[in-house]
Amino acid sequence: MSAPAAEVYIFPPALITRADLARLVREVEAIDNELESQKARNRTTGKTGYRVPNLSKSLGDFVDLNKVDFANDQKRMHLKEQLNILKDKAPIMHMTFAVEADPGSLQYLVQYLRTQVHPQTLLSVGLQPALIGGAYVRTPNHIHDFTLRARLAENRDLIGKELKSFSNVIPVVEAPAEEAPAPAAAAPAATATPATPATASAPAPAAERKAA
Repeated sequence: MSAPAAEVYIFPPALITRADLARLVREVEAIDNELESQKARNRTTGKTGYRVPNLSKSLGDFVDLNKVDFANDQKRMHLKEQLNILKDKAPIMHMTFAVEADPGSLQYLVQYLRTQVHPQTLLSVGLQPALIGGAYVRTPNHIHDFTLRARLAENRDLIGKELKSFSNVIPVVEAPAEEAPAPAAAAPAATATPATPATASAPAPAAERKAA
């Protein structure tokens, strides 16, 4: 027996990845538990009606787009079932970028895919700097390489020819040979200074000899 098909809900732009959808499912289940608790208390106290808890922006946008009435038990139960089916069955497109993609760009991209490919497309985003630029896209049936790395590889021969053609246009000027540094001048040899001979003492004057 085949699994039941998921209802075509409108996804808000901020719901981009499967992780975003899983958070939405957990929030719906938490709200359902809270409303069921309120219903049990109402049976005890005789009160009627629900007080719906505050919703996150993502769930609030989803509720507004799809006109969901959380106070209706049957519709709330149906929503839980459908979201759990979508969590496993929604088509996912894997995209790998060279740099981290900002949320605004991802929202624009997923909205385009939902209008052109499938209304409930989700993204799985990866990061690989070696791609240089562009994106590597993988679906269950196809692989598309829109990266700059792939384009450079495809045009490797063309790039080589272009670089080679530059050698015929740009004159090649040989760099002048470097001159060897001049040898340092030799220091002059030290000249030995001849020793000065000792001078003989002069003979004492005659007057001094007589006095002696």
